[in-house]
Amino acid sequence: MQASLKYIRITPRKLSLLADEVRGQPVGKAMNTLALSSRRRTATIVANVIKSAVANAQQKGTIDLDKLVVSEILVGKGPTLKRFKSRAKGSASRILKYTSHLKVSVSESFGG
Repeated sequence: MQASLKYIRITPRKLSLLADEVRGQPVGKAMNTLALSSRRRTATIVANVIKSAVANAQQKGTIDLDKLVVSEILVGKGPTLKRFKSRAKGSASRILKYTSHLKVSVSESFGG
């Protein structure tokens, strides 16, 4: 089962650093890793999407929740918000605020 969250106001690079740590882990271990992460704001967003994917798997009903593994976690680039800041002598500088999309898939591990 899968869950996704779009237009997150965190850069894709920050999200993918956490996604790489969690990818392939059992769900319980992944949640512990995120709970102890130093990137708290990013970790809570990733944890909520994993919880949503687990809830979607539970809704299906035929899956053993103890054997669930974060099989796939994808971080994509969303649209960039473009802002301007006033600078000296009437000029302006551009500020780019990046967004990202997150997609998490959990599946049952068949490796015992």
